[in-house]
Amino acid sequence: MSKDRNVDVVVIGSGPGGEGAAMQLAKAGKRVLLVERYDRIGGGCTHWGTIPSKALRYSINRLTEALNNPLFQECGVNVKPSVAELTRAAKEVISSQETMRRNFYTRNDVEVAFGHARFEDANTISINEEDRVTTKNVVIAVGSRPYHPEGVDFSHPRIFDSDTILKLDHKPHSITVLGAGVIGCEYASMFRNLSIKINLVNSRSELLDFLDDEISDALSYHMREHGVVIRHNESFEKIEALDDGVIAHMKSGKHFKTDILLWATGRTGNTQDLGLEKIGLVADSRGYLEVDDCFQTACENVFAVGDVIGFPSLASAAYTQGRAAGMRILGTDEAQCKLASEIPSGIYTSPEISCIGKTEKELTEEKVPYEIGVANFKSLARAQILNQRVGMLKLLFNRDTLEILGIHCFGASASEIIHIGQAIMNQKDGANTIKYFTETTFNYPTMAEAYRVAALNGLNRLF
Repeated sequence: MSKDRNVDVVVIGSGPGGEGAAMQLAKAGKRVLLVERYDRIGGGCTHWGTIPSKALRYSINRLTEALNNPLFQECGVNVKPSVAELTRAAKEVISSQETMRRNFYTRNDVEVAFGHARFEDANTISINEEDRVTTKNVVIAVGSRPYHPEGVDFSHPRIFDSDTILKLDHKPHSITVLGAGVIGCEYASMFRNLSIKINLVNSRSELLDFLDDEISDALSYHMREHGVVIRHNESFEKIEALDDGVIAHMKSGKHFKTDILLWATGRTGNTQDLGLEKIGLVADSRGYLEVDDCFQTACENVFAVGDVIGFPSLASAAYTQGRAAGMRILGTDEAQCKLASEIPSGIYTSPEISCIGKTEKELTEEKVPYEIGVANFKSLARAQILNQRVGMLKLLFNRDTLEILGIHCFGASASEIIHIGQAIMNQKDGANTIKYFTETTFNYPTMAEAYRVAALNGLNRLF
């Protein structure tokens, strides 16, 4: 890249948020420079976060299904692959994703520079303290990393975070997962499916308390049924790393010794050494940046998207946020900003969880007259065929208007099933109604049929 040049927009970070912004702006004819600190395209999502962890989960789930299949058991199938072998499949996926994304930038004439970007002022970015680029706008999409508190030796071979756990080269006998947020619950589910003993330590009184209460309770029950020991209302005091294990000492006086420890108590925005002080921005104690509804920071021409702004910290949300920031820069269609706030949650525990819209608790607090429609997966023919009977689809709808207010799904393919309801919720002019599901023919047998069952169940409660 030539020195001392000018572009319309600099995007810092090539994860989903950076990609969404860069593509939106480039397709509108803007000159975009994307700066990536890592030596490959895709960010943490592609290389050490979403893609490799979900590929590992898929491998574990397929292995578990095979070993529990009566036919395979009769044939004497009893394979025991290592964690390293299970993660091997992710490498091909990562390579394919990286190549595809690199082609996106090439086809849309987005220049990519590798190096560390830093603000010199609101309109000047230096790269590796050598090249300088002047720009009208900047989109910060630098992502986040696992939170590392003082006093915990993350260089110890038995202490892992959510990035380094994917490099585990052996199957431990037991794991303490410290932190029961989304990441902690996902890994606890994954490793329990490999018959590893799990202590899941939660600082709160319930799992994932942002979920609908019934879904949170179902997850807790299912994990306990499969042998996960959940420790609620616990805070760690210190971590003692030994040659033969790790002891997690709690403030309650309890201590848990396991082969390894997975630290999963949140993340930190990658805002260090960006030169934010040069533009008057200050990250909070966890490194996150504050933005408005269209992802504009306190510095008028600087936007921030993705994990660096905190919740919901989803790849899908980051991409939509990036597009919304791009639209704001272009001065068009601020409806995209509203869309970016209506993101379905996808939680890849076993079984999956996905939801969108209001919870029962929220509707009760808002005094909205709502009713519930439920379909239990154990009653669905497709779930019986797949032997995936655990789970439910729950619809919350207005008793008077029949408008769908919230959708909550727990079970196989929840992250796919949710999008059917999401599409109906987004309809305008009175088209968002639970009656859509009773007046539509669903293929049989399918998991999607749960919507018809849940809708009929809910409507029956009105009479």
